[in-house]
Amino acid sequence: MQASSENNRYGLRSSGVQHGDVFTSPVVVAYMLDMLNYTPDRDLSDVSILEPSCGDGEFLIEIAIRLRESSKKYGFDFTTAFHRNIFAYDIDPDKVERCKERLTDMGISLDTSQNLKAADFLLSEIPMVDCVVGNPPYVRYEQIPESQLSIYKDTFKTFHYRADLYVLFFEKTLKALNPDGRHCFICSNRWLKNEYGKKLRAMVSSSFRLESIMSLEKATDAFQEEVLAYPAITMIQNSPKSEFVSYSEIRSVSELGKVESRLLKSPESFDWSNIFSRVINKAGLMTIEEMGFKVGIGVATGADSIYISEKFSGTIEEELLIPALNAKDLTGDEVNWSGKYLLNPYRISGRLIDLDEYPKASAYLNKHKERLAARHVAKKSPDKWYKTIDRIMPGLKSMPKILLPDISGNRCVFVDEGHYYPLHNLYYVTGGSLEQLQILAALLMTDYVRNQLYAITNCMNGGYPRWQSQYIKKLLVPDIHSISENHRLSLLEAYKNYDVVRLNKIMDSILVAPAKPVRKREPQAEQLSFVFSA
Repeated sequence: MQASSENNRYGLRSSGVQHGDVFTSPVVVAYMLDMLNYTPDRDLSDVSILEPSCGDGEFLIEIAIRLRESSKKYGFDFTTAFHRNIFAYDIDPDKVERCKERLTDMGISLDTSQNLKAADFLLSEIPMVDCVVGNPPYVRYEQIPESQLSIYKDTFKTFHYRADLYVLFFEKTLKALNPDGRHCFICSNRWLKNEYGKKLRAMVSSSFRLESIMSLEKATDAFQEEVLAYPAITMIQNSPKSEFVSYSEIRSVSELGKVESRLLKSPESFDWSNIFSRVINKAGLMTIEEMGFKVGIGVATGADSIYISEKFSGTIEEELLIPALNAKDLTGDEVNWSGKYLLNPYRISGRLIDLDEYPKASAYLNKHKERLAARHVAKKSPDKWYKTIDRIMPGLKSMPKILLPDISGNRCVFVDEGHYYPLHNLYYVTGGSLEQLQILAALLMTDYVRNQLYAITNCMNGGYPRWQSQYIKKLLVPDIHSISENHRLSLLEAYKNYDVVRLNKIMDSILVAPAKPVRKREPQAEQLSFVFSA
């Protein structure tokens, strides 16, 4: 049910549903309650349980059903147990009323005013409980109202960087657990990997026992609608940490409880990379940067519709135009340049151009001055209102570079010989010769590297990994400077034919070959003819 406008604090998604509303599959709800041992074959009369964001009541209704069945089996009063032990919250009063209606439809007539509350859970006084279960709201940092941001930041120690709202739900509910209490959430797994989850990971590592993580990234049926949520189910207990954590992955909710898990070493502090890293033979392997390459991200302009166009020819001075590529140009396992150019308002030195020297560009940019000057980057330097968020480095266009779309279903990894400038949804790797970059691109196409990426990155629905700088820098590959000449030539030939099967065989051969001594290499100097200046 969609919230009324006055209750729609976080805005609407493109689907018309408000941010924060992603309802859980009943199959997943039942499985999570089973994980908590909240089952009707047990005496649940004294087991307290909290649902911090009840929505339309999927968890709450199943909890009530199980409690009622347990009361019949063990002879306790259901109504008394419900009032004493069941607690649920939601910020939307309409949803709370819907939950009450569903309870009534079940034949459960209760005064739920003390158990089921319409309130901002994060700012509410809550009881200590034995179990916490739920699907906390999916609200990105940008969607949190300004009026709440400062309050939340002052209240929650785990509110770090640009955290999603669900991080705060973790902190508050974990602190509400009784000794040996258990906590089971299904939500985005990004807190397990990204910078914004750093303080929450540290909190869990230092004060709780992480029992299990089940990845549902590749399962599209965990929720009642298809969302790009990178979901995972985590089980955390308020008890001393154990040596191991159970980790598993499923592709469909039909696999719940049927997939064998792996026991991995429990994480320390905020670095949980060991949970997601496959077993990697590190002999002779290096990171991309250790080999002397540089990882970068394409330019962010702050106004792409103004700075990027295929219609600039004849209207802007040619020397200010640079052929530009975005992720959409790298689809179908080939490069298809859209014909768009990037308007570059910088000199080779890195300083902004004088608009008086470029009358065509001046007329065009002044036409859009009101919008350009309203950007945050321009407000900081009003006299430089036509600058882009990132400085444009003209020399980058002519450099050979590996191009990696943020999200891509392509199996091929492309190398631009020096024709285009990458835009902000592309990551790039520079350094070394064209041939060396092609060899590195060949390695990046192999299953060996892809498996590393799947292990440490967030996959979109469809199973596509994300080529992001923080993950690219963690990948381990054979040192291209140390592999044999035969392997280099074979990699180049297979790469030019985009023959992934052969690339995998060559990679296997490299990995079993005796490793030559390797040394960390200093990053090679970028051949860019400008310096940064104020």
